[in-house]
Amino acid sequence: MTATAPDAPETQVVTSWKVACDGGEGALGHPRVWLTIPHDTGWVECPYCDKKYVIDREHAQSGH
Repeated sequence: MTATAPDAPETQVVTSWKVACDGGEGALGHPRVWLTIPHDTGWVECPYCDKKYVIDREHAQSGH
């Protein structure tokens, strides 16, 4: 018998270097946090829900 792994955290491709995350589950979410995607990695994870935001460099806004 093998154990099933928990669902992987959600990944979202975005075009803004700064994103807001609130868990996306209404009252069951978490406090809204603003996250800045580092240019060197191109992604950031929410410290509350582990959702991963990945920048679409081809379509990203030029501002930081």
